[in-house]
Amino acid sequence: MKQPKKIVVVGGGTGTFVVLSGLKQHPHDLTAIVTVADSGGSTGRLRDEFGFIPVGDLRQSLAALAHENDQSWIKDLLLYRFSQGKGLKGHNLGNLILTALQDMADSTPKALEIASKIFRLKGHIYPVTTQNVQLIVDFEDGTSITGEHHLNPGKTGGKKIKAIKLFPSAKLYSKAKDAIESADLIIFGPGDLYASILPNLVVSGAKRAYKTAKAKIVYIVNLMTRYTQTHGFTAKDHVEEVKNYLGRYPDYVVVNSNSIPKSVQVSYQKDNEFPVINDLNSKHYQVIRDSLASIAKTKQQKGDIVQRSLLRHNENKLTKILLKILYQK
Repeated sequence: MKQPKKIVVVGGGTGTFVVLSGLKQHPHDLTAIVTVADSGGSTGRLRDEFGFIPVGDLRQSLAALAHENDQSWIKDLLLYRFSQGKGLKGHNLGNLILTALQDMADSTPKALEIASKIFRLKGHIYPVTTQNVQLIVDFEDGTSITGEHHLNPGKTGGKKIKAIKLFPSAKLYSKAKDAIESADLIIFGPGDLYASILPNLVVSGAKRAYKTAKAKIVYIVNLMTRYTQTHGFTAKDHVEEVKNYLGRYPDYVVVNSNSIPKSVQVSYQKDNEFPVINDLNSKHYQVIRDSLASIAKTKQQKGDIVQRSLLRHNENKLTKILLKILYQK
């Protein structure tokens, strides 16, 4: 009997959720490596109160990989956000569960190990580092911020980012390193470039692990620019920045080819965000274009103060592309 192919998905947030949700329907050895630099919303409040590694992006992956028996109650429970209740309003139930497990187990990896048994995960979830870190962003105008939550339109909108790093400096979690080095396919994105993707590459040991990995590496370009991170970025700009932090070009770049509905564009334009222009043409990687943009089915939950995306990558199409790459000789 053949061993299942090993797939590693790197990132955090809803983009990683979409990729994992599609791939878990197929019999592969699936691992999510997730950023722990989140510091806003419910996650930030729990981080400040308990001092644990932030769990928001880990919870997204947990919800994506949880066994559901053709029902969505487990996923809905993990993603549920309280809209009322003093002290509870704005908190996410999945965040509270993971924080409780961290407190009981006194370890984030151990908490995830327990959660994987409780929710019968179809895969593994590893934090990129087990150290409690903050994201530091340096801008080209000479200013800088500490804390991912400070990437907001009023403070940093439209400013070009020069570099990011973590404080304190942190090393790659050993199990994440092993997953990278043994993978057949490694997927970056989609997701916030400087908040969800690149923080996974600035931990000590990450660049070396990806350089020695034998896996095919795929980068999925975002559908829209982000005013606080990638204002004015084209698809090529995204890829070049990934290359700068990864230390090499990805083998494949997946980019959307269909137009975004005008009504949706108008909503994004209010926040100075626009469709990513596809200007990819390179001998360094293979470009895969497809009509991937779809309207998000999820609605903004009551009590959620963070503005959520109206668009998602089409889960089914994206999964087919990724599996084709995986088995392509």
